[in-house]
Amino acid sequence: MSISDGPYYEDMEKGLIFPAPPPVLVDSGLASTYQSIAGEALPLVLDPRISKEVTGVEERIVSPGLLLHLSIGASTVATKKVIANLFYRNVKILRPVFLGQILHTITEVVALQDSQPKDKQALRGKALLKITTFANDEKVLEYYRAPLVRLKGQVLPGHNDDLGDGSELDLSNFQQPSYENWDLSYLKRYESGVPVGSIKDPLKDVVEQALALVRLTQNVASVHRDITASPYPNRLVYGGHTVALAQASLSRIFRNTATVLGWHHCNHTGPVFEGDLLSFDHEILEKQKFASGNIIAVRSRVFVHRNDEEPKEVLDWIPVILTS
Repeated sequence: MSISDGPYYEDMEKGLIFPAPPPVLVDSGLASTYQSIAGEALPLVLDPRISKEVTGVEERIVSPGLLLHLSIGASTVATKKVIANLFYRNVKILRPVFLGQILHTITEVVALQDSQPKDKQALRGKALLKITTFANDEKVLEYYRAPLVRLKGQVLPGHNDDLGDGSELDLSNFQQPSYENWDLSYLKRYESGVPVGSIKDPLKDVVEQALALVRLTQNVASVHRDITASPYPNRLVYGGHTVALAQASLSRIFRNTATVLGWHHCNHTGPVFEGDLLSFDHEILEKQKFASGNIIAVRSRVFVHRNDEEPKEVLDWIPVILTS
């Protein structure tokens, strides 16, 4: 295997830790570039005065979306030959990250499962990866993701590990001590009545600058850069781009959101391509008091609108947010 090739599925084994990409300094330039792509409306991310009032820290917090996408991008050292990412689970942001901190990420294989291809599709397998990200050498983020990875040869290696079904939603798992002293009263000015049931964002959004986000986050999965590597006629957009736009929508609906504490799950249910028009639906699943505010689990679903076709779901995501 050359430096630029692989790893393929048969190159992986349980316990394998991949060489980490270079650490990255999260500065205001990187944050501004991400904001131009995602366009989210989190007050603490946009306004250093509000960020300081709430957190007591001089520097602004880094968007939890940007943190996740930098971490996922770093983990693509394991998935240059990815066909698609199936899911993310148990995403927990253990503490906020602030501008000026340096991130590095470790990616480990924890389970492998052969996947039988359909028709004449290329052979592939599922890998369950554990991702851990550090800010200034302190662990700030951990989660699991399951990519579908190409084989180099023509024989499946015979892996049949259990990839798990994910745990039940328990909001107490997201009560991290790092957020207990935040003064969320400063966000009450943004509170507005959110209706019960499904909440449809009236603002649709277009997927643009897909390659810019891939490059910004050091994402080296070829399927997101090279149309000849895509299983579709078009280049496949990185799934986190859809999540970034969904988080931006979430920030417009829940205007008093301080941050995102994690993801209970994130399933990519359909492909997204550059230029697609997306719509967003949100529904509150559970709510729990925490510190001076509330923890809320929201089910966010994203739909793609193409030509005269019926809208199709492309994302089923359950983020957990911290609000006043």
